[in-house]
Amino acid sequence: MIEERFDAIVVGAGMAGNAAALTMAKRGIKVLQLERGEYSGSKNVHSAVMHADALAELIPDFRVDAPLERHLVEQRFWMLDDCSRIGLRYHFDDFNDGRPNRYTIIRAHFDKWFSSKVREAGATVLCQTTVTELVQNRRGRVIGVRTDRQDGIIRADVVVLAEGVNGLLGTRARLRERPNPDQVALAVTEMHFLPRKAIEDRFNLRGDEGIVIEAAGAISRAMTGIAFIYVNKECISLGIGCLVSELQRTRETPYGLLDRFKRHPSVVPLIDGSKIEEYSAHLIPKGGYNTIPRLHGKGWVVVGDAAQPKNAIAREGANVAMKSGRIAAEAIFLVKSRGDLKKSDSLSLYKKMLDESFEHAKKYKVMPALLHAQPQNFLLTYPQLISKAMQNFARVNSTRQAEKSTLNPSIAWSWTGVFSDVFRLPRAF
Repeated sequence: MIEERFDAIVVGAGMAGNAAALTMAKRGIKVLQLERGEYSGSKNVHSAVMHADALAELIPDFRVDAPLERHLVEQRFWMLDDCSRIGLRYHFDDFNDGRPNRYTIIRAHFDKWFSSKVREAGATVLCQTTVTELVQNRRGRVIGVRTDRQDGIIRADVVVLAEGVNGLLGTRARLRERPNPDQVALAVTEMHFLPRKAIEDRFNLRGDEGIVIEAAGAISRAMTGIAFIYVNKECISLGIGCLVSELQRTRETPYGLLDRFKRHPSVVPLIDGSKIEEYSAHLIPKGGYNTIPRLHGKGWVVVGDAAQPKNAIAREGANVAMKSGRIAAEAIFLVKSRGDLKKSDSLSLYKKMLDESFEHAKKYKVMPALLHAQPQNFLLTYPQLISKAMQNFARVNSTRQAEKSTLNPSIAWSWTGVFSDVFRLPRAF
């Protein structure tokens, strides 16, 4: 039975929760971390891209023993119609001179390792424990949590909510609103296992080199969404995500979209003969800076996906979550050091520090609205137009050039839309 009082309780042991707990424990704060899974990462089977800088701020020597899959040397972007693709490849050897900048990771392995560092720093980590509610005093201040264990109330000066996109504890306590369906995407992922040599041959890789492919276009059925392929050592993570609001509107199924992506001619040879061993679905915040909810109050802060500090352009995930957790912990430490933790608005320092750190997210804050307003154009019409133009350019037949260059009215109208969107797009940066 836990009868101690803690300086801080962290709810959740994902990227943000581990970053917050680790940072506070290293600074001598008495931390309890609660996780409902069997262990940190037990609920995750998908892989992710991790930026080295965010982790190095927490664990400078992480490369020594972290379960990293591949260091990325190439980023590919595909624009797909039903049977063809237009691609862009960027190879970045200069990012990987001894200390690679980005890695693929498998969350189940990485989160478990990350949690071990939290324990080594001195935090108390209690798994298989569900927090059922936040406990508030008569003045509305959060003073602790109640769990599904028979331990009564666990008290703390501050509670860090690292509970994911839905933020159920905060919404149940009426401290914050749940995100709208047009602010979150549902992503589904499959893990396709192949021999390591087969993966390296198919993607033209050497050693631990890795590649990320991101694809847009007809595969999302004119909905705002993107597909992806992450290359790991012995498996390929393949998935697609679309806004929940558009899945509701169109009645498309996530697994149907994923199957469509798998059957595309560009994808089939990459996963041919693979064995599917894992499947997952998870929500991802996609609203951008303008949809960041209330992040702090009397005795509580929100971090990670629940905080939604996303960069709509870079599609940062794991690194943003880690940064928000670290920044929240640093703010808590500073406020506690000044003896101000009991003041009603003392944790507003977290929001101020977060805004300063995520200035780039403000820069692109109108981009999600632009893309969501015209998904038909960006993800269906334009890929088809570009594909048609490339076919006309590449095909050699008896059709006279004058006939090939003639546009029918519907295509001509579409090109006027292109020019309109091209004019609006720079204003979103």
